[in-house]
Amino acid sequence: MVVIIMEQITSLIEKLRSDSRDMPHLASLEFQPGDKFGWDPTNCLITYAPEFKNAAQLILHEYGHARLGHQSYNQDVKLIEMERAAWDEALLVGKNLDIAIDDDLVEDSLDTYRDWLHDRSTCPNCKATGVQSAKDKYTCLACHNVWRVNEARNCALRRYNIKKRP
Repeated sequence: MVVIIMEQITSLIEKLRSDSRDMPHLASLEFQPGDKFGWDPTNCLITYAPEFKNAAQLILHEYGHARLGHQSYNQDVKLIEMERAAWDEALLVGKNLDIAIDDDLVEDSLDTYRDWLHDRSTCPNCKATGVQSAKDKYTCLACHNVWRVNEARNCALRRYNIKKRP
């Protein structure tokens, strides 16, 4: 079973390499097995975990980021926009390759980012929703508390009060 899955992934990667030949920004696109899925624009590298149940669909998602030239974001809501766009691109590429992408997988994945954004924007002082004022800073609309957040996409969220208001 593992051999069949690896053959399918290898075949998919070859198709994606072929698909990307006409895109100058992906001329040096590489794929590398790893512990997680990710798009590294600096190294033009897609990392994938072949043992995952939905590996092909998740590779297509990362390929969507690559095709769209996603680099970085300054506002958390932009990350969610990029994630949605990458899934939309994955759906298009998947359709061309006869690979169906499970709607529940897409929504579950997007939910993790929505939850991440909600947690980051929740005021540690009064629990109201704040607004992002810098890449790592939020301000509460209710109590005017200001806090800094860590990246927390792959680790525990930390919020540090900068200017706590009563």
